[in-house]
Amino acid sequence: MSSAALDFSLTQQLTVTGLCALSAFIAHRALAVFNDGVRPFLLDFVQGRTTRGATTAVSFGLSAGFVFGLGAPMALSTGVLNPWLLFLPTDVLGLLAPRKWLAPVLGGAWGAVVVLGLDGANGLAHELPVDFLTAMRRMSTPILFLFALFPVLAVTRQFGRPLGAVAGVLELALTVLTMKLWPQMFAGSLAMAAGVLMLIGLAVARDLRRRRAERAEQKEAEAEAGAEARAEARAEARAEARAEAGASTPQAGPPGDDLMASLFSASAARLRRHLPLFMLLGAGVAVLAQSHVLGGGEATSFLIAKGDYTEAAQVDFYRAFGFLPLIATTALASGAYGIAGFTFVYPIGYLMPNPALAALAGAAVFAAEVLALSAIGRLLGRLPAVRDSSEQLRAAITDALQLAILFGSLLAAEAMGGGLGIMVVGGLWLLNEAMGRPVVRMAAAPAAVIASGVLLNLLYWLDLFTPVTG
Repeated sequence: MSSAALDFSLTQQLTVTGLCALSAFIAHRALAVFNDGVRPFLLDFVQGRTTRGATTAVSFGLSAGFVFGLGAPMALSTGVLNPWLLFLPTDVLGLLAPRKWLAPVLGGAWGAVVVLGLDGANGLAHELPVDFLTAMRRMSTPILFLFALFPVLAVTRQFGRPLGAVAGVLELALTVLTMKLWPQMFAGSLAMAAGVLMLIGLAVARDLRRRRAERAEQKEAEAEAGAEARAEARAEARAEARAEAGASTPQAGPPGDDLMASLFSASAARLRRHLPLFMLLGAGVAVLAQSHVLGGGEATSFLIAKGDYTEAAQVDFYRAFGFLPLIATTALASGAYGIAGFTFVYPIGYLMPNPALAALAGAAVFAAEVLALSAIGRLLGRLPAVRDSSEQLRAAITDALQLAILFGSLLAAEAMGGGLGIMVVGGLWLLNEAMGRPVVRMAAAPAAVIASGVLLNLLYWLDLFTPVTG
């Protein structure tokens, strides 16, 4: 892997600063946030049922662990920025700002801190006797290869152990084949593709079987019941509906469905009214991805650091399917979109040949996503198995990454401190678990590596520890 240098060009510095300013402004307007857990709370804020301070507190509580425990360590160890480091703080700063003009100022200031401060921190850390940032690069192999197994977990959970075993054998065979025939390619690329396609194929087949069964049952019921019986049933149903809701207030459907449809329609219309802002946001994210200083995920950051841009695009493309239903439904329910949209803007940006085309592509992707949001919501409602597959993918990604990051962090601990490093990092992780996870599990292990690195350097200066050689 190349050196994890965070020395950005002036253009890249200005792009990061401008994008952070824009994302903070959009968060201030409650039009979009990056944290999926914060988005559902924005509806109450937009409708005046909660205060800006309370919403900011929720955002900070759900984001701080990811920023300092995952975003910063990943950026320092790979030399590639990530959305947790850039956009989670701008969520908080944008919501915190009491004035519209102050939000982009605070967001831009955070972007400047990132691009100007990280390089200095990176250089200082590499001068320490115990170089824990270099050790953290040992995380790359577990993250890349264990991440590739997430489709196997999703297939197993949704469709059972036999099909899960088939997916596992298929991925293993394709990984071995890729390593043998195409050693220059990331070995998990074809395996992930096959696993995701298998999952989607099984889900679509289940939905099609369900719809055929429903149509067959409907035809059978219609054949058994005569026209007169059907008419009487409809008349009785209408009479009951009028009796419950009042004859003077006719309804076309269940009140809850009408209310939800009205809410979704209003949310989609709110987002469409601000389409130019979203197009500008999409252009900025795509340009930053095209410059290969921004990665959309943990595995992606390491792939970009190695120069494997095509594989990085593939990984983030598959990842997007796991989060699309969550982002779509929370956006329609709250009227707030995602800072990275459905995240398809990342892989598109990686593959663009120049910033101008990346900006155009990013703007077009965001425009298409926002305009299609209502249709996507209706489609997901008609395909429950596909929607469940996305939820299974998202959960499998989280589980695979939690194991990979923990295992990689222990490898990093061994590299910088031998058994003592493993003891400290593993002990901090276990302590976090015993205390009820004040630091979210995925961020706890990288945070423990950095804390362990600081402790080992202190022990070295006290002449109580000798750094591991090699």
